[in-house]
Parts: sequence; C-alpha cells; structure tokens
Amino acid sequence: MSNEQVSGQEPIELGFIEHLEDMISVQEGSTVSRTVMQQEGGNVVLFSFDAGEELSEHTAAMPVFVQTLKGRLKVTGNGRTVDLVPGGLAYFPTRIPHAVYAEEPSIMMLTMITPARNNVGD
Repeated sequence: MSNEQVSGQEPIELGFIEHLEDMISVQEGSTVSRTVMQQEGGNVVLFSFDAGEELSEHTAAMPVFVQTLKGRLKVTGNGRTVDLVPGGLAYFPTRIPHAVYAEEPSIMMLTMITPARNNVGD
C-alpha cells in the first residue's frame, strides 16, 4: 500500500492554491463569494467586498476562521467589533452571531471547519 492511499478510502491528496487573491476580484457595489477548496475537514470560500459592502449578522452551523487578504474589514462577533487587516485572523465558534463590514475594497478568506467523514462501512 502506498503512502498516498489508506485501505478502503480515497487516495490522500495535497490540496494547493498558489495565489488566492487571483481567484476573486472586487466588483463595484457588490459582495462576491467563491468556494475555492472543499476538502475533508474544511472548506475555503473567498469573499470580495467593495467599500461599504457587508455580510449582515448571521450564524454558522460550524466553526469558522476569517482572515483578511487585502483591505480592511470591521468584524463583529457576539457584540465585539475588531479591525481585521491583512495578517489578522478571527475565529467564530459554532452559532455565534457575527457580521463583516468592508471599510475599503477588501478580500477575505473564510475557512469552515467541517466534521471528518466516517468512511467505516462505506
């Protein structure tokens, strides 16, 4: 058996994206999202926001990490607001109310932590 495959399961593969920012662009007056990776244990979605655009308060059914790749965002979680600039990272546990507001044209990476699949008996 090779290092790349576990008995009875799909081959284990490296997920790789060279330049995330090249996969989405800011569009005037809009918020745009694009799923760029779906792997066991997590999904990655890029968002672009024009200045003044936002994701209104909502909750997620799974824990999420939010990272600014470009621009400046105001991120609110459970009543606390922080400035999130490139290099910053925020974490929201399951079902915590949160919102995102773009202070300027921005690109954000959202990483959703999903349960590992149980392949026993498949």
